[in-house]
Amino acid sequence: MITRDVFIRVKEAASLLGVAPNTVRAWGAASKIPEYRHPVNRYRLYKKADIEALLESLRDAASSPPLKPR
Repeated sequence: MITRDVFIRVKEAASLLGVAPNTVRAWGAASKIPEYRHPVNRYRLYKKADIEALLESLRDAASSPPLKPR
């Protein structure tokens, strides 16, 4: 059974990540984030933990110092 606590829809994922819903769909299609489908209506679903992990990795990348040119 799919529960609201584990899975979120495109709009919710986009809101958490601060991007447009089409960006979330594109990242899912490119396998940058795992995408699931609701068994009845086939809506795209994302695990909240996967979105939070992606958000954390984006924060880490933004806070790391830039690379020095060679």
